[in-house]
Amino acid sequence: MKRTFTFILLLIANLAFARQEDSLLLRTVSDEIMLHATCYENLKVLTKQVGHRLSGSPEAEKAVEWGKKAMLAAGADSVWLQPVEVPRWIRGQEYLKVQLDGKNFTDMEMLSLGNTDGTDGKIMERDVICVPDLNTFEQLDAEKIKDKIIFFDYRFRQDIINTFEGYGDAVKYRWVAVNKAAARGAAAVIIRSVSTGPDAAPHTGSSKYNDGVRHIPAVAIGNTSADALSKACRSGRVKAQLLSHCKTTGTAMSFNVIGEIKGDSKKEEIIVVGGHLDSWDVGEGAHDDGAGCVQAIEVVRTIKALNIKPRRTIRAVLYMNEENGVKGGTAYADSALIRKERHVLAMESDAGGFVPRGIGLEMPDPLKQIVRSWAGIFLPYGIHDFSQEEGGVDISPLKKQGVPLAGLLPDSQRYFDLHHSRNDIFETVNHRELKLGAWTMAAFVLLADKYFP
Repeated sequence: MKRTFTFILLLIANLAFARQEDSLLLRTVSDEIMLHATCYENLKVLTKQVGHRLSGSPEAEKAVEWGKKAMLAAGADSVWLQPVEVPRWIRGQEYLKVQLDGKNFTDMEMLSLGNTDGTDGKIMERDVICVPDLNTFEQLDAEKIKDKIIFFDYRFRQDIINTFEGYGDAVKYRWVAVNKAAARGAAAVIIRSVSTGPDAAPHTGSSKYNDGVRHIPAVAIGNTSADALSKACRSGRVKAQLLSHCKTTGTAMSFNVIGEIKGDSKKEEIIVVGGHLDSWDVGEGAHDDGAGCVQAIEVVRTIKALNIKPRRTIRAVLYMNEENGVKGGTAYADSALIRKERHVLAMESDAGGFVPRGIGLEMPDPLKQIVRSWAGIFLPYGIHDFSQEEGGVDISPLKKQGVPLAGLLPDSQRYFDLHHSRNDIFETVNHRELKLGAWTMAAFVLLADKYFP
């Protein structure tokens, strides 16, 4: 009994020492990032000198070159470009005019949904039929739908506190509505933007036609515009004029940008951290996902600046084409499989550069228990939520190979005010919040390198 008691005391003492050691290391990492980080300046260059970065565009090509230079400047041991074939979708000229007063056509700001086809440059003039949701639409007579513009006036639910849950509820109108309407003979679709923003800014995003469904135009309008259109529809007959040149024009060659720090005793094992380099063709893609890219690069810079020697290889990946195809994430996972690489963890930042609140975990329970044992170390930095099952879109193909996933969870309340809209610009990013997100990623990576089996 005495020996058992002594063993327990020694175990507790060793754990306490280890935790103190970890806390001191992560404080050193925090000081390095909060005082010397380059992520905020990197984001300014990406957003202001490159701008928005739709995959397949000239701006996306510039972003790849920016990413390569930024990785080298961060001190990565090696940097390379991984080829990715991406769809090339072009927006072109577009406009929407609506008879809000029943007489005169008024310009209404709009954005075509990504991957959809427009009106082939011709003006489409049709009656608008307003429905609050898909259930109501399904109950309409076929003659009321045929050759009409269907306006799906479904609101992003404000009563759901976690806005990513609210997004999951509303985003089906960006995906499903166009196919439902096309199948029943509609001429085009307008949706209320998948947005929490109380303004007229439309929010775009990816859509996809089902096989065999006619390719009708689909556009989004901002919340205040949707309020005005809904009111006009309740008052009487409403016509709209729609013109759009958007279309998909084949594919283009692009690249993932990869930088790594070679590990020491377990260099054949890989921990990957990343964000996506592409963005939509409006705004500057600051939160979605310039923030995740510069945070991933900051992880590399910090480890090198502090001369930390990780056991495993730490790899930062800037994925191309998350927004309208996930070709970059798929290409990376395929390459890992072909090269028989062993990934022990993949972490992603793709929820904005806001203040971090937690880390989502898509991994077996034993690993979750290891992570949750670190809660006391993270709490002084405001990181407290380890309860959510969350990884990320670009790292999801790795999950099929059994790789544990983690996702940075920033505060979500403002994200969908900006997401996929002209409002997603550098000026909306706070430098301290961005740096804290980078610290959270670096801290998680270093602890996983030390404690994951």
